[in-house]
Amino acid sequence: MTTATARISRPGQATAKTLRNKASRQRALDWARRAPLLPALIFLIIVTQLPFVVTLIISFLNWNSLSPGTTGFAGFENYVTVLTDPDLRQAIFTTVILTVSVVLASLVIGLGLALLLDKKFIGRGLARTLLIAPFLVVPVAAALIWKHALLNPVYGLINGVLTWVWSLFGSDTPPQLDLLSQAPLMAVIISLVWQWTPFMMLILLAGLQSRPMDTVEAAQMDGATPWAIFRHLTLPHLRQYLELGGLLGAIYIVQNFDAVFTLTSGGLGTANLPYAIYQTFYFANEYGLASAAGVVVVIGTILVATFALRTVFSLFKKEAAR
Repeated sequence: MTTATARISRPGQATAKTLRNKASRQRALDWARRAPLLPALIFLIIVTQLPFVVTLIISFLNWNSLSPGTTGFAGFENYVTVLTDPDLRQAIFTTVILTVSVVLASLVIGLGLALLLDKKFIGRGLARTLLIAPFLVVPVAAALIWKHALLNPVYGLINGVLTWVWSLFGSDTPPQLDLLSQAPLMAVIISLVWQWTPFMMLILLAGLQSRPMDTVEAAQMDGATPWAIFRHLTLPHLRQYLELGGLLGAIYIVQNFDAVFTLTSGGLGTANLPYAIYQTFYFANEYGLASAAGVVVVIGTILVATFALRTVFSLFKKEAAR
């Protein structure tokens, strides 16, 4: 009986052993696929997550390097200061104004350029390359171009053109436009719009080229005007692309430091929150307060990024459903 029972149970045991072997092989294959990514993951955690954890810890400390003897636990005092201090609150307001202005202007201009590049004309490839070029310029270099080559009141291109146009009317005293001192925040907005418009244009151009052209052609055959086609077909189709461009642009512009630092050095009401963090950390030596302000920027960026990721996933689902 014992021998018979053993013989009967062998197939089941073999099946279980086979399943275990398959499971172990599958786990080995999974780890073989994941193993090349582990160094990158570890590097990413060390470079990004650990510094953020340290920043989060410091944000709860009352830490000024000029008074090391007073370092201690501050609780949420630094966060309260970020939201109540007049200078930091003004920096938050400036950040909101800067981000909203740049994103909206870049979207509107980028939409117009995308509509133009969606048409076929001679030299479209060259025009597309030239329009993309500002986005490829290093941010500091772009800010320096605007500060010295374009906006300088003495030898800048804009004032040079104004002087030339004014001389055509016989005037010896042309107006001098000095945006860097008269409207510094506008100067920062213009430089960022110039740099980020190509980014919006590329996203919207991709959206335009994914339109169902049979619907557009059917509307044209029915006598629909170009404005009606744009309003009822093109614009609804571009809604998710407009959202994606706006959200991605907001993520980057909220963290912008180069343009403010290079053009105005944060003066005359142009200091946004990243620049205020720089001043608080390097000049006031308030490490805890600067860390709290940095955490606030990260939280705001995460909230915007969450909406951006949802928009991206919805676009992927839409494309996969076709």
